[in-house]
Amino acid sequence: MTSQTSRADIVGFDLDMTLIDSRGAILASFAAVARETGVAIDPAGVDSRLGIKLEDELIHWFPAREVPAAIEVYRRHYRLLSEPLTTLLPGARESVAAVRAAGARVVVITAKLAATARRALAELDLPVDDLLGDLHGAQKGEALARLAAAAYVGDTPPDMRAAVSAGALAVGVATGSFSAGDLSAAGAQVVLASLEQFPAWYVEYRADYWA
Repeated sequence: MTSQTSRADIVGFDLDMTLIDSRGAILASFAAVARETGVAIDPAGVDSRLGIKLEDELIHWFPAREVPAAIEVYRRHYRLLSEPLTTLLPGARESVAAVRAAGARVVVITAKLAATARRALAELDLPVDDLLGDLHGAQKGEALARLAAAAYVGDTPPDMRAAVSAGALAVGVATGSFSAGDLSAAGAQVVLASLEQFPAWYVEYRADYWA
């Protein structure tokens, strides 16, 4: 495993359902879009794809020409619903602190717009070192490669594939819509039940892997 000892000491984290529990805010916002537009949106369908870009989800429900207007409706409601319906996931604060205490940098890489993601982190008082927004799937992999990130922590199969494609350690957390088996099948090299397990794992991993 010596090939990663020269990689920059950066740990990437996904945001939604990895660091923050935004499921309630997201589903409530889609419900508001459905009410306002009269378009039926199945919350189970939305939930099964949590983590993708907003426009990619809306294309499941609206003709392409109507997606920009639906985005505006969604964002208007999400701005109101995000703060009261979003919480930190268990272990998130401790995980970020563990990485930073070790002298490494925490970079959030998320499909959310950067401004929306920064607002959520500010509202939850979760400091990170950098944030890259509006990225999903292969785009996350490209960002991780540019950063030479040592690891990426996420809750979806695309997150795991992005990490693998960038040569970063793929760390899955089964706190979103996907099981540990789903994450492993997508290439996760480590799967944690939640971020509550991350700090102890990270300390041990650094000692063994980055020594």
